[in-house]
Amino acid sequence: MREFRIDIPEAELTDLRRRLERTRWPAEPAGIGWERGVPAAYLRDLAEYWRTGFDWRAAERELNRHPQFVTEIDGANVHFVHVRSPEPSAVPLLLTHGWPGGVAEFLDLVGPLTDPRAHGGDPADAFHLVVPTVPGFGFSGPLTETGWGTQRVALAWAELMRRLGYDRYVAQGGDAGSVISLALARVAPEHVLGVHVNMLMTFPSGDPAELAGLAEADLARLGRMSRFDTELSAYMKLQSTRPQTLSYGLTDSPVGQLAWIAEKFREWTDPASEIDRDRLLTIVSTYWLTATAGSSAQLYYEDADSLRDIGKEGAAAVPPVTVPVGVAVFPHDILLPIRRLADRDLPSIRHWSEFDRGGHFAALEQPELLAEDIRAFARGLKDEPAGS
Repeated sequence: MREFRIDIPEAELTDLRRRLERTRWPAEPAGIGWERGVPAAYLRDLAEYWRTGFDWRAAERELNRHPQFVTEIDGANVHFVHVRSPEPSAVPLLLTHGWPGGVAEFLDLVGPLTDPRAHGGDPADAFHLVVPTVPGFGFSGPLTETGWGTQRVALAWAELMRRLGYDRYVAQGGDAGSVISLALARVAPEHVLGVHVNMLMTFPSGDPAELAGLAEADLARLGRMSRFDTELSAYMKLQSTRPQTLSYGLTDSPVGQLAWIAEKFREWTDPASEIDRDRLLTIVSTYWLTATAGSSAQLYYEDADSLRDIGKEGAAAVPPVTVPVGVAVFPHDILLPIRRLADRDLPSIRHWSEFDRGGHFAALEQPELLAEDIRAFARGLKDEPAGS
C-alpha cells in the first residue's frame, strides 16, 4: 500500500478551462424544460461557474485532509480513503459509492461516523472508515481490462479489508454500492457483520400472485419502476450496451460530461435538497480529470445480464445473503423497494427505515439521517455471530 495525495497538474486545469470556453453549444427547441434533457440555460450557467468560479484546489485540499492510499488488487489500482476513529472499540465500516458518484459523496459523514464524541454523539457508535473508489472510477481508473463487474469488485473489497487487518466489518452502499455490498456479504459472510443499503432494487418475478393485495403505496412504487424503465433509464441502457461509444464524447467534452452527470443529480434527488454545486463539480471534475467516463460505464456492461435477471422466475440462482441486512428508504430515490419483494430476495432483513425526505444521493442530501440510520443498524450487530 502506498500513501496517495491528489495533485492534478495545473496544465490539466488550464486545458479544462479552455475546453469549457470553446464549447460548441447545440441549438435548443423553444419553450422546453427538463423533459427532453438538460436545458441550455441551466447548463451554460453551471459550465461558466465551473470555468470561472469553481476552485478545484480547494476541493483537493478538502479531499486530502483525509488519509488516502492506493494498492494493487487483482490487477487494478485501488484508491481508498482510510480514517481510523479515536475510539478503540470502533467498528470497521466499508462505504461504497455508485455511479455517478465517488468518495467525495461521503465527506460530510467522515467526522460524525469516526468521531461521534466530537459531534455530540455516543462514542460507542464510532466507526473506522474505509471508503474505496470502485475500479474504473476516479482515482482507481481508468481500467483497460474487462471483467470488472460487482462480483469482482466485492472480492477486491474482501481482499482490501484483509490487508487492512479488519476481520469483521459492516458494509454500506447505495446505487451500485448497494449491489457491491450485498455481493461482498455473499463472498465473505464470515467477515461481514451486516450490510446496510440506501437503495434496494426489488423487481416483480412475473408471478401475478406475488403482487396480489399490494397496498396503494406499493402499487405507486411499481408505477415508479415503470417510469424509470420507459423514461429515466436511457443512461443505463446505453452504458450497459455501448459504453465505449459513449466514452468518446464524454472524455473529449467537459460540458458533455457535466450534462451527463448533472442530469442525474437533478432527476434523482429530492426537489427540496440543496446539494452544494461545488460538491457536485468536485464529483464531475474527478471523472473528467481522471478520464474515467468510459471505464466507469463499463460496470453497467459487465453487470447487464444479472441486473436484467433480478427477481425473475427461472433466473440463475445467486447465493443467499445470510448476514443481517438494513435498508434505508429515501422517498425521492429513483427506485423504491417493495417490502414484500425485498423479503423474498433478502430474508435476513433486520432493519427497515422509511424517511420523509431525501433521494438517491443520501450522503449528500441527508447526511445526518443516513449516519444515524447506519448507527442504529450497527448497534444490533456487535454481538452477531459470524455469517448469521
